[in-house]
Amino acid sequence: MDFKTLIQTPEYDFIRTHNRLGNRIMLLGLGGSYAYGTNNENSDIDIRGVTLPLPSDLIGLTEFEQYEDGRTDTVIYGFNKLVKLLLECNPNTCEMLGLDEEQYLIKSGFGQELIENRSLFLSKRAIKSFGGYADAQLRRLQNAIAGDTLPQSDREKHILKSVRNALDDFNRRYAGKDCGSIRLYIDQAVHPEFDTEIFVDAAYQHFPLRDYTDLWGTMRTVVREYDKIGKRNKKKDDNHLNKHAMHLIRLFMMAIDILEKGEIITHRKDDVHILAAIRRGDYMLADGTFSPEFYEMLEEYERRLDEAAERTALPDNPDMEKVEKFVERINRYAVTGELG
Repeated sequence: MDFKTLIQTPEYDFIRTHNRLGNRIMLLGLGGSYAYGTNNENSDIDIRGVTLPLPSDLIGLTEFEQYEDGRTDTVIYGFNKLVKLLLECNPNTCEMLGLDEEQYLIKSGFGQELIENRSLFLSKRAIKSFGGYADAQLRRLQNAIAGDTLPQSDREKHILKSVRNALDDFNRRYAGKDCGSIRLYIDQAVHPEFDTEIFVDAAYQHFPLRDYTDLWGTMRTVVREYDKIGKRNKKKDDNHLNKHAMHLIRLFMMAIDILEKGEIITHRKDDVHILAAIRRGDYMLADGTFSPEFYEMLEEYERRLDEAAERTALPDNPDMEKVEKFVERINRYAVTGELG
């Protein structure tokens, strides 16, 4: 498919006409399955990019994080928002800097500089970020399988474990801060349709409201995922589970490359035969569970990630002095039109 021609169609006119996009776009490229090389006939086309801030974002009162067009699955980040995500080795944004040349649809001089400076953002933070995303994918697999096979009381235990896992990142962010506590536990159900259910005791003081809503939103998302499981369309959801399984392995592959080689390799052309087989369902059994071979593969990638984490030459954190100089240079141009 000719994606450069595709974005010239009226459906993508916003790329040219929106005041924050147009000639302010630094990078625009493929995302999702077409970026990884794992696309099939049912794959959506995802577009991801980054755009320069307006002067008023930097010295005025306007704010901008990202532009989204749901009809075309397009997300274009503001430069400063992207930098913050890259500093945390966020997988969805790191991928943008590891495409093959032909997968970029727009690339300005600043976009090329961003690609050339991608090593500035790579650090041991990738262990937690990619590992966290992989854990979320694995949890989706476990949740769906458990939801189909476990009695209600055992299923509630599984939900409790998943909620606690989902809160790990939140708790790490607030480690050492004495703002309060939250206790999750299972007891005799209040709702008549359950035998047992999860209860919560929470006590917080002087806690930021936005972070508090993030805490509850995290738990709500996990519970909602489980609630949807009872209404599964098996054929459709088996396809989704195979896709989750594929992304789980892909995340390990990318994390290992970053830690061992210091490289972001988004297009997995050397691994596509394995990833395509997982997505096809070659590792799913008739009962909707995954084969021992899949879990052996998963165990091997987990082992490799642990080894790569131990041996990596990446720094614990990015060199913020270098990052700040790079960001300041780009933002100075956004305001003055001069590089300085």
